[in-house]
Amino acid sequence: MREVVLATRNAGKLREMQEIVASVPELAGVKVVSVASFEDVDDVVETGVTFEENAALKAHAVAKATGLPAIADDSGLAVDVLGGCPGVFSARWSGAHGADQANIDLLLAQTGDVDAERLAAHFVCCVVLALPDGTERVRFGELHGRLTRDQRGAGGFGYDPIFELPDGRTLAELDSQEKNAISHRAKALHALRADLAEVLTGS
Repeated sequence: MREVVLATRNAGKLREMQEIVASVPELAGVKVVSVASFEDVDDVVETGVTFEENAALKAHAVAKATGLPAIADDSGLAVDVLGGCPGVFSARWSGAHGADQANIDLLLAQTGDVDAERLAAHFVCCVVLALPDGTERVRFGELHGRLTRDQRGAGGFGYDPIFELPDGRTLAELDSQEKNAISHRAKALHALRADLAEVLTGS
């Protein structure tokens, strides 16, 4: 079985990536493991100002440290009326990295006086596959919807409870199979699947 390292310690992202890879026939026999499985790999500081820069920083650092192909993503929420913010700062919008509810509260406060029909937003994901020799492949995915001030759903993470899809449900109201079929991360990874199959299975 070929292994690829996912450059994140986020259990939600790891589970989502494992489920997506398992659903792609070309990737049968490929195992996704977390960088947390490697004791001597330090966390990579995200100093980039674009999704691609941050994803590439993480993927190349982990590929070099582990000697294995590595996948890293950087993703975030872009709100039209905020000029694309929070963007690359989505995970630390309130100041503390990964403080999901604080990030949601701040974003809703910042858009509190905006009419509901003007709250168009989209998730963006950039996925980078890096090899130990420095080779890389880059793919993107987007998911469009709008903000809702009514937090709904117990699934997902991050801004999922306030991101409403065209069918009226939030991302947090979808089960994992439904989310993985349409998410920005799934779209980016599916766009990468031919690259993964070529690099990891030789097909």
